Amino acid sequence: MSALGDAEFEILAAEESPIGMVCLRRRGIPSEPGAVVTEITLDHQFLMSSENTLSERVLATRAIELHGGRDLGVLVGGLGLGYTAHAALAARDVARVEVVELLAPVIAWLAKGLVPLAPALRDDPRFSVRQGDVYAELADEPTRCHDVVLIDVDHAPDERLGPSNAGFYTPAGLARAKRHLAPGGVLAVWSYAASSPFAAALRAVFDEVHVESLDFDNRVVEARETNWLFLARG
Repeated sequence: MSALGDAEFEILAAEESPIGMVCLRRRGIPSEPGAVVTEITLDHQFLMSSENTLSERVLATRAIELHGGRDLGVLVGGLGLGYTAHAALAARDVARVEVVELLAPVIAWLAKGLVPLAPALRDDPRFSVRQGDVYAELADEPTRCHDVVLIDVDHAPDERLGPSNAGFYTPAGLARAKRHLAPGGVLAVWSYAASSPFAAALRAVFDEVHVESLDFDNRVVEARETNWLFLARG
């Protein structure tokens, strides 16, 4: 790949999806000449970047740590660039990581090796990915229970990629999702913003709820940012 200038983009793939044009691209970092990050956008709106993966990774590690068990089965809602799934696989007590991704192009990018973590994910026998709507699955009767369920799909509980996702963030939706957890299971949800209503909904359904913030420096936009994790058990 040729070097990218600070303001240049290299489009790796772009395809229409049921929720809009999804694009995989690389770009330079203005503050670090020669450094390049991989990004996903939806209808030209930023979704995620390989530059800022701390909260995606901590989503997995904190949930697994909170569970504390062994031979864990982990369900991940949203593949993205694969950092949440990769962090789950790095935990020694994880036996399987099953990813449900809504967008077929995102799965294809992994298969074609276009995302940074493609080789590590594809070569791990504990990893699998399939196309589906994780919110619809969690609203349905469970066919298999999981020890840990990780959700990294929407921007935030109050800023969703699709209107049909709204039901998940209610007490009734969370009660349905809870049926997919094995005894002692943990549900963890990523968000770019705080949400008191969602925290309250979690507390109405689960015995133990943790809301954590993570601060980090975004080198792409040269600003300090905060992401949020919602974890629930019991």
